[in-house]
Amino acid sequence: MTRRSAVAAVILGALAAGCGGGSHHRSSATTVASVAPAPPPKKRPASAAAAPPVQALVTAETENRLLVVDLPSGRVVRRLAIANDPEDVAANSGACSSVVVTSAAAGKVTVLDRETLRPRGVIGGFGTPHIAEIAPGGAYAYVTDDARGTVTVIYLGDPRVTSTIEVGASAHHLSFDAAQHLAWVALGETARTIVILSTADLAHPRVIGRFDPGFPAHDIEFSPNGQQAWVTSADSPDVSVFSAIDHRILFRVPVGTGPQHVAFAGHVAYLTSGYGGVIEQADASTGRVNRRASSPYGSFELDAGQGYVVASSLLRGTLAIYNPELKLLHVAHLARAAREVAISTD
Repeated sequence: MTRRSAVAAVILGALAAGCGGGSHHRSSATTVASVAPAPPPKKRPASAAAAPPVQALVTAETENRLLVVDLPSGRVVRRLAIANDPEDVAANSGACSSVVVTSAAAGKVTVLDRETLRPRGVIGGFGTPHIAEIAPGGAYAYVTDDARGTVTVIYLGDPRVTSTIEVGASAHHLSFDAAQHLAWVALGETARTIVILSTADLAHPRVIGRFDPGFPAHDIEFSPNGQQAWVTSADSPDVSVFSAIDHRILFRVPVGTGPQHVAFAGHVAYLTSGYGGVIEQADASTGRVNRRASSPYGSFELDAGQGYVVASSLLRGTLAIYNPELKLLHVAHLARAAREVAISTD
């Protein structure tokens, strides 16, 4: 789901300068509810500075809350009210530190400041906004709208819509290929079409192609080097790894009952099968499975980073917390349903 790409420092530096505002972006008919900017956080003296806590952000859709969970304890330290039916969450750190939450039933997207967790803005006018991904550089988020078959680009500094493009009915999962300046969008949760966007102009992407993956695809995640696209299956036990250049299948990784999801941390991939109750670690270059562990039933979504791997259970309402070698550290029961999770530092 923050997934959540590392990008070259030169790209980050170029975009960070514009993250605080500006009026050069085109707007659309999508509505924006402005929120007073949060005051800057107080700085600690250098002698008192401590390492920021590692936290997981989890959407509890039945409670209309975004939960802030300390790692590895699993303790919920904040419960933030979010527009009805929060489903997906994406977070990043750095120059444009942001949290983006989609609320499908409300037709809204909430943008929060990551440091303060105060809202920068709430953008309405969507049909069913589903997946949010923060683009390379951190200044923009792309949001798919299943009902309208669109991708909307949101500038995060002072939240506003810069463009909305039609990609096809049931637009769902998407992922960025920072190396090639592309994004892939799966049309549906059982997608037989993947749409390719040029993101050379991040604020105004355009459709440049589409292809049939050869099976009902679900999630998409590009490898950190941008050379591979890991595409999960809606109905088979394998994840197929495509060449990002010519769309050939390079190899397949056995995981478990579909649909699966993928997250990367360095040179390894982590994969889940929520219905199979399994999480595994694989080599990102070859797909060789290194380790497997059990996970609470219904743990579809996951994220990895900052020394942890986490998997949220939509069906059990839990968050399973692992170390990078998939040693289970803790299972915390958070809510009736814990849909999406993103790791972030405070």
